[in-house]
Amino acid sequence: MKHIASLLLIFTASAFSLFSQTNNLILFTENGEKFQVVLNGILQNTNPETNVRLTQLPAPNYKCRVIFADTKLGQLDFNVYFQESSEELTMSVKQNKKGEYVSRYVSSIPIASAPPAPANQKIIVYTTVAPEVETVTTTVSHSTTTTQTGSASSGDNVNIHMGVNMNEAGADINIQAGGMNMDDNLVESSTITTTTTHTVTSTTKGPLVVTPAGVDDVKEYHGNIGCPNPMDIADFQMMKQAIQSKDFESTRLSIAKQVLQENCLLAGQVNEILSLFDFENTKLEFAKYAYAYTYDTGNYFKVHEAFEFESSVEELNNYINTKN
Repeated sequence: MKHIASLLLIFTASAFSLFSQTNNLILFTENGEKFQVVLNGILQNTNPETNVRLTQLPAPNYKCRVIFADTKLGQLDFNVYFQESSEELTMSVKQNKKGEYVSRYVSSIPIASAPPAPANQKIIVYTTVAPEVETVTTTVSHSTTTTQTGSASSGDNVNIHMGVNMNEAGADINIQAGGMNMDDNLVESSTITTTTTHTVTSTTKGPLVVTPAGVDDVKEYHGNIGCPNPMDIADFQMMKQAIQSKDFESTRLSIAKQVLQENCLLAGQVNEILSLFDFENTKLEFAKYAYAYTYDTGNYFKVHEAFEFESSVEELNNYINTKN
């Protein structure tokens, strides 16, 4: 901890002075998917948009989550870093060759030089108080229909007896008619419908806050372990600030390696460090170096999204295979 604090004092004394003014962040989807933005766990826009400009961002970096309106697309987590003060950073959200959603740097210009917002862009002033979200839930119970079938008998009995005697003297005809008795079974059916309906409506209001993933996630990991005791969030943030404060890529890499020699990271944290580098070869070099200082080596696939080229991923995997 003391070692990291010393590095922070040396390398980041001037970093915070760079951000005395606020910055802007533009996020858009290349294929027009609508989304909501969450910064540091706070929802910024209640209505999904395809293009948003977040203004008056005071901090030099943020944890960003994009939540797609189409729930089948899920969500995307990434980090946003501002290199200068009064900067307007533009990033896109798109699908890579594997069909996975990723964030990509597009451009960075001074806010004073920023063009007017296009018609399809939603301007949102950054807030640390999440907007209220109203949820209404209605439940209706079932309806039951019952059919009953019975039988009934009605009618009269009819008995007819007729006798005929023929003799030499003539004919004798005798007809006897008894009571009429006719059997006719009639079937009657009745339908009884019972409908019971209960409607329960509840309305809740409150801020939608998304809790970012932290180091506590190690409790759910049960795979291979490359080093003990990964850095906590506070120390890790200090490490990122020390790296980010330097302008030259080679210096950033040197600081990252130096800090890592006495610390342990999560695979997701390695991925965040990789986002601080601009060049593919630098990312690959640090990814190889950091593997030996990673707690959850079974999750090291998470660093793949930091690379633009598949060849870099293949080279990293080949390197890891030689270490296992």
